[in-house]
Amino acid sequence: MSLDFHLENDQGASLANFNITHNLNGMAEAAGIYGCLWRPEEQDPPIKTAAQCVPFLRAGLADLKAGPAKFRLFSAKNGWGTYEQFVPWVEKVLAACEANPDALVSASR
Repeated sequence: MSLDFHLENDQGASLANFNITHNLNGMAEAAGIYGCLWRPEEQDPPIKTAAQCVPFLRAGLADLKAGPAKFRLFSAKNGWGTYEQFVPWVEKVLAACEANPDALVSASR
């Protein structure tokens, strides 16, 4: 299973698509970014735009970088979903959200 996190313009054209293993959901939860990435539509209020994700992603990325030992505990034993894979992925998602603040976000699980 995997997560597909999408950014689209208001006319439905794809701006960015990011895929990562669902094995990282525990690490994302511990970093406070699970809701914005895996279930943006279920947040209160629902996350609809990339700009709404930015504060969560900035804070989560800072936590990930500040405590690698803590987060490495969530790495999959089989190597399918590690801290070393997740941090650069979050950096890319954050950069795309910052570059496209009006983009509509969605997640496929």
